[in-house]
Amino acid sequence: MSFGGPNNPYGPQQGQQPGYGYPTAPPVAYGGTPVMTTMPGTVSVGRVLLWVIVPLQLIGVALFAFVAGVVRRASNAGVENDASFEKIKEYSSGVLWAMVVFALAWAVFAAVLALKFSDGGNRVRITAIVFGVITAMLGIYPFVVVGLLHTVLGILIAVFAGNANGTAWFNRVRQ
Repeated sequence: MSFGGPNNPYGPQQGQQPGYGYPTAPPVAYGGTPVMTTMPGTVSVGRVLLWVIVPLQLIGVALFAFVAGVVRRASNAGVENDASFEKIKEYSSGVLWAMVVFALAWAVFAAVLALKFSDGGNRVRITAIVFGVITAMLGIYPFVVVGLLHTVLGILIAVFAGNANGTAWFNRVRQ
């Protein structure tokens, strides 16, 4: 009886050729759980939504600055009794400039938070959730198209950072 045949089931086992069989496993951390190497889709969408908020805030900065300039020129010219000035005169130019600063700071905060999504930890996740909730609440007051858009974006950011994928991504083991 010869064991040398390649099709003999009782013969010696032949080694696997490279590239055949099961694929290699992802890297494993000390706890035995696989290390997450790519950002889940919902977390990535949350980061994109933060980047969408940045230009919207910059548009708001430009609009608030324009209106603050109009209010300052109108008050200096003494047209406070003009009918077209009625809606704007509720706000002083100082309040409008404070809104400019706040909108600019909110845009910078959204950009920094979006940049931290790739390497941030649980604090970034919690900050993103709080950012999303505050953005949604601030978008409710001037419930126009931009306010509605901020409300929806804020809710989605909070949901995507707070779901199971977000928790797994921000609490992952770093190499």
